[in-house]
Amino acid sequence: MYLWFFVLAAAPALWAQATDDIGAKNAQQARAALDKMVQALGGQSWLDMKNEELQGHIAAFFHGQPDVGTTEFFEFHQWPDHDRYEYTKHRDVVGFYIGQQGWEVTYRGKHPLPKDQVDDFMRRRAHSIETVIKTWLPDPKTILIYEGQHLAERHLCEQVSLISASNDAVTILMDVQTHLPLRRSFQWRDPEYKDLNTDAEEYDDYHTFEGFPTPFNISRFKNDEMVRQQFISHVEYNRQLPADFWDVDAVARRIKK
Repeated sequence: MYLWFFVLAAAPALWAQATDDIGAKNAQQARAALDKMVQALGGQSWLDMKNEELQGHIAAFFHGQPDVGTTEFFEFHQWPDHDRYEYTKHRDVVGFYIGQQGWEVTYRGKHPLPKDQVDDFMRRRAHSIETVIKTWLPDPKTILIYEGQHLAERHLCEQVSLISASNDAVTILMDVQTHLPLRRSFQWRDPEYKDLNTDAEEYDDYHTFEGFPTPFNISRFKNDEMVRQQFISHVEYNRQLPADFWDVDAVARRIKK
């Protein structure tokens, strides 16, 4: 009788211990997959990257159908929160996202970007693979979940989700052979309509420049509907940028001339 009482009393604790062990092993699998992804992207050099420049063309979509033509663009990113976009061959339309603010510069001068456009960009920056790896992953409060193997763009992938201390989540799919990321997705609730939206990016056609594998085709989806494609043609990393490169007012003065 006493033995049965001991077993019954100990059962919840044993079950909790077993659950913890399973969760710990699952988290270890998730971290191992993410570590392989970081190494595939360039390892410590990728983590220490100062800046990057992408050049190419953007195609916009509406209800899944492409708009006519593409727009030439030059994109610059400097960790953690400096982004600059230049459009057209003359590069006379420039967008800045610095900190939590967004600005557009044209021959008419400097103007704040619409709030919904800035919010959209900030959401994607906050859920980028770079932010997740550099900010979320080192946080001991972040939960890692290994979700097994799945198919993405006809590739067999490992799927990992990360849940931050603020209960935000990002899911990353990585090619099981190359370990490179193929898809990143997250969900957010519309502040006005309260419905849940899914934002996703898919990465394809990798080329290696300066030791960094770079996707030359980046497709963005909202609620599984394509909204934009980027076709990259040139990449540079760790450039020596001019001292006033991130000075919005300086750029405005040059363009107005």
